[in-house]
Amino acid sequence: MDDTVESLSMKFGLRYANLGRYADGAAAVELAQAAEAAGFDSIWTVEHVVVPDGYQSRYPYSPTGRMGSGLEDFPIPDPLVWLAFVASATRTLKLGTAILILPQRNPVITAKAVASLDHLAGGGRVLLGIGVGWLAEEFAALGVPFDDRGPRADEYVAAMRALWSQERASFHGRFVSFQDVFCRPLPAARRIPIIVGGDTKAAARRAGRLGDGYFPARPASAELVDEMRRAAEAAGRNPADIELTLAAPAEPAEIEKLARQGVARVAVPVSSAAGLPAQVRTPEDVLRYGKEMIARFR
Repeated sequence: MDDTVESLSMKFGLRYANLGRYADGAAAVELAQAAEAAGFDSIWTVEHVVVPDGYQSRYPYSPTGRMGSGLEDFPIPDPLVWLAFVASATRTLKLGTAILILPQRNPVITAKAVASLDHLAGGGRVLLGIGVGWLAEEFAALGVPFDDRGPRADEYVAAMRALWSQERASFHGRFVSFQDVFCRPLPAARRIPIIVGGDTKAAARRAGRLGDGYFPARPASAELVDEMRRAAEAAGRNPADIELTLAAPAEPAEIEKLARQGVARVAVPVSSAAGLPAQVRTPEDVLRYGKEMIARFR
């Protein structure tokens, strides 16, 4: 029997790519090149600018309330710098953040950095995954209010889209305001896809209202996906236009099931540091995964 999955397609992303051994530049390039050769469409980074020692905020993706392995001094290279580094050693691999903690960042500087990355990488390669964050102590260290991070993120998205799309950009909001500014280079398509991350109803609704995609951090419940779709319809949008990226099941039959449900991409962990078991660990594993799994969906 032919192992190819008839009439089904699926994109594959490699997630947690800037952690562990891949915080090193040479290893990062080797991983990204293997992912591209194996047929992965995208590679995804994570972010924390700082992790305060002894933090009390509860990590939402672990029953212990601690991040991944519980380490606080784990190297996490800046995602945009890491992606820029591997972009120059690859040609087609899309460059994703899963996620950038948007309300911690100046949106004008972030829009500039993201557009610059997209421009230098050849255009159309950046997927900007965003989230609102959970680590209150990190916000305090950055001097950014924690409680209004949701509305701040929403407004920052609108401001960045203005900078990316308008010849002479203007925006006036509660948190950011500018008038008649040039922000060059513009992205090739005058837009960067914004992928909303998070496993809460608020995140699902944000994805439905304003996202180009939705990427829950863990295997998503049908309830969350339905929440996203209802929010999209309430905003006058077509839910089918919002690309779903979900955690990759280990079994091919489960990936086939997701493809039939309209999921566009599954994300495969290359590190266990963020709390999900690694499905691949080395560039050799990545290439083998391409032959054994990705090839089924070509």
